[in-house]
Amino acid sequence: MEKEIKKVLVLGSGALKIGQAGEFDYSGSQALKALKEEGISSVLVNPNIATIQTSEGIADKVYFLPVNTYFVEEIIKKERPDGILLAFGGQTALNCGAELYTQGILDKYGVKVLGTSVEAIMYTEDRDLFVKKLDEINMKTPVSQAVESMEDAIAAARKIGYPVMLKASMGGGGKGMRLIHSAEEVEEAYTTAKSESLSSFGDDTVYLEKFVEEPHHIEFQILGDKHGNVIHLCERECSVQRRNQKIVEETPSVFVTPELRKDMGEKAVAAAKAVNYIGAGTIEFLVDKHRNYYFLEMNTRLQVEHPITEEVVGVD
Repeated sequence: MEKEIKKVLVLGSGALKIGQAGEFDYSGSQALKALKEEGISSVLVNPNIATIQTSEGIADKVYFLPVNTYFVEEIIKKERPDGILLAFGGQTALNCGAELYTQGILDKYGVKVLGTSVEAIMYTEDRDLFVKKLDEINMKTPVSQAVESMEDAIAAARKIGYPVMLKASMGGGGKGMRLIHSAEEVEEAYTTAKSESLSSFGDDTVYLEKFVEEPHHIEFQILGDKHGNVIHLCERECSVQRRNQKIVEETPSVFVTPELRKDMGEKAVAAAKAVNYIGAGTIEFLVDKHRNYYFLEMNTRLQVEHPITEEVVGVD
């Protein structure tokens, strides 16, 4: 018989930037409200006082502490939660949850991961592992390579063929993405990307990827349950206005045809099922001008946006 869930620890959104990642605060707040409606006690760890999550009455108890392994373990020791939610605090919460799992802290205190499993998180965060899963369902991915030195970066760019995209992380929206046309440009961009990767994601890995000409960035919202059922809810397109460099998000995408929407939706569901995904998240594709599409990344965390055309000033 499974242990009854009476108290749940939620890893919160942490520090936010104006116009960036506010959806994590919103989605985490909804998770806390859902727990309250179910009569489940909630404990939130979030160092940012300027969030909805930390407002009075949202969580039963709030710890204004950094979302990292040390502090979260101390909170677990004191509060003894039955379960933990990892998917509502952005990349920081995912990284922390993975460390709690691999260090045996969750098992030590009998804390059950609810919703998105750590295994699914680790699969989607490891590019090589995930590509192998995608190969099983015949999903196209842009040719890419992870590197950890300048020499490897130059060699990888030459092997992939210019132009290439160089970025700090496979996930995180392609932080620090740069279009590279030569070895000289690799040398100019590599050190900065490595520093960005280390500061934002805790490692110094840099990724190079084949450039897709005139790409459209299409993102599918997905939802999976513990019984293996997965659906795609909707899709949106993210593009840049060349005149003012603003990011424009459009739902549904005008560029995506009904046939393409159906095909990509089926592939999104297949990708989620390949890693036994539970919970809400996103799967992103790059679509070229000929409407050929390539898998870009999967985010095992929830992002909630208003389902209308809108302009935002930042990108997660």
